[in-house]
Amino acid sequence: MKTPDPLPPVRALVIAIFEANGRLVDMGNHIVRPAGLTTAWWQVLGALGYAPTPLSVSEIARAMGLTRQGVQRVVDLLVDHGHVTLEPNPHHRRAKLVVLTDAGRQALETAERAAGPIDARVLERIGAERLSVALSVLGEMTEIVTQALDAVPVSPFASEKE
Repeated sequence: MKTPDPLPPVRALVIAIFEANGRLVDMGNHIVRPAGLTTAWWQVLGALGYAPTPLSVSEIARAMGLTRQGVQRVVDLLVDHGHVTLEPNPHHRRAKLVVLTDAGRQALETAERAAGPIDARVLERIGAERLSVALSVLGEMTEIVTQALDAVPVSPFASEKE
């Protein structure tokens, strides 16, 4: 009996990314829970913390590969908890800019410190050079997938899925 062909390399990588993402979300929730955060909150705080200027909800969503509605829900919670404020956007009347507060910056720093030990273990085991290659490959993959998504016509049912 012939054994089935292994997964094509792209599909195997996609499945590995899905698995890694699930583990990263679980680990994120575990390490930032003591700081009163979730992985989703940390993700939005991180997008803001690493951006050179404040971002709108849509810009955060695009940068993180999330839906605008999902980011809006998280931003609303972060506003309620004093981690971010909404400020006028000089480039768009209705799309406010999301700005980290001092409390939000402290929460992000706490999350980053909590992630430090696992980051160090990853770096020690995999090495900076291999991590750099992985980052480059993921960046190229993201670019290809983004281009493919941009080429897909908008479905009249798209809003039902979000």
